[in-house]
Amino acid sequence: MPNAPEPGPDGPEPGQRPRAEPRQPRPEPAAARAEPGTEHPEITYIGCARCGTQIAGLDGRYACSGCGWVNEWTEGHRPLPTAGRRRR
Repeated sequence: MPNAPEPGPDGPEPGQRPRAEPRQPRPEPAAARAEPGTEHPEITYIGCARCGTQIAGLDGRYACSGCGWVNEWTEGHRPLPTAGRRRR
């Protein structure tokens, strides 16, 4: 292959591409670096312990709208988040 001519002071010759500078890697977005404890809750399903209706809950915490049954909050799949509000 013939050697490409060096670009002149005014840029590359007509029909030639300018030389690309090597790109630096972009920093990873904060969302991609999120810790496992900050992920969204999972929607889970179960049959109501009182009336048998299939109900959906968040991370194993359920409340039946048919009969009013609610499971104990300690039965969830992971700990509840702490309050993170700041007062100003």
